[in-house]
Amino acid sequence: MSDQIVTLENATRSFPVPEGHRIYALRGIDLEVSRNEFLTLLGPSGCGKTTLLQAISGFIDLEKGRILIDGKDVTDVPPHRRPVNTVFQNYALFPHMSVGDNTGYALEIAGVPSAERRKRVAEALEMVGLKGLENRRPRQLSGGQQQRVALARAIIARPKLLLLDEPLSALDKNLREAMRIELKTLQHELGISFVFVTHDQEEALTMSDRVAVLNAGQIQQLGTPRAVYDEPATTFVATFVGASNLFEGSRDGNRVITQDGIAIQSNRPAATNAAVTALIRPEQFSLVAANDQPSLDIDVDQVVFVGSSFELLGHTAGGRKLTALVPASGRQQVGAIEASRKARLYYDPASVHLIATPEAAE
Repeated sequence: MSDQIVTLENATRSFPVPEGHRIYALRGIDLEVSRNEFLTLLGPSGCGKTTLLQAISGFIDLEKGRILIDGKDVTDVPPHRRPVNTVFQNYALFPHMSVGDNTGYALEIAGVPSAERRKRVAEALEMVGLKGLENRRPRQLSGGQQQRVALARAIIARPKLLLLDEPLSALDKNLREAMRIELKTLQHELGISFVFVTHDQEEALTMSDRVAVLNAGQIQQLGTPRAVYDEPATTFVATFVGASNLFEGSRDGNRVITQDGIAIQSNRPAATNAAVTALIRPEQFSLVAANDQPSLDIDVDQVVFVGSSFELLGHTAGGRKLTALVPASGRQQVGAIEASRKARLYYDPASVHLIATPEAAE
């Protein structure tokens, strides 16, 4: 048995536009999803993530390439014959049917006997925390409960793969955060591979085993959440996943020299004199030096309080905009900065990540 539940080879799909040409939603994507893996497709609107999900489910045909599920080529297999279930953004519950009937609908269509159906419905609803609500209608449930019904309906048929198309986007912030934990726990208990689509970076980082960052129909980077955040492969990934301060320049020894004369020190290896971009995340700046760390001086334009931290928005003498994140415990220092409108930001050269420009990439 293969370790992969899904394999995409050269997946390509385009769509016609009124101007007369075609726009590519998928550009030759190669991707493997492992068994019992939580893989997230992350990217901005129009990047191809939903098209990729629909291609796996069979609702969209590929122009080129093929799709294998559990080792079998399903490229030309219709959706209802693929071992896949999908949870949609709007849940798609039948309003005239009870929670129990919604959950067991696929089993009823498949001709599963009523006694077995009731047993499996009860098991599925208990698994998602809705035990005893079989007789309610969807309109009598909260948004989070409706989402759980959609999940129960998807898992009751025991698919090998579950596809989730932004199922948390309609929930409020607190419920969304709670459901992230529940979804990950449920995925682990079921032992089913999840492919999850979102444009929310925090969702991707907190829930996933791996994240595929897409842009313009291509995978920019595929890796663990920590790798994608700490070591982005491109400047697009660096700016889309989390906040970033980017310094484009040329490598000179252990420094990156920008056109406006800023020297950023980095201990990371890079080709000598190659064109690179140095990345410093806002939270990697500190107001206190340690071991003669290098620093940057900024004029502070704005101080934003965000609860657990303060956001310092400022610019260098040359006009380069920078953002620093200071823990709320540093409120006394922040108070002094608000008065002076100036700050010195220290950073550790070991934390500075270097991104090769396309011209310098091998």
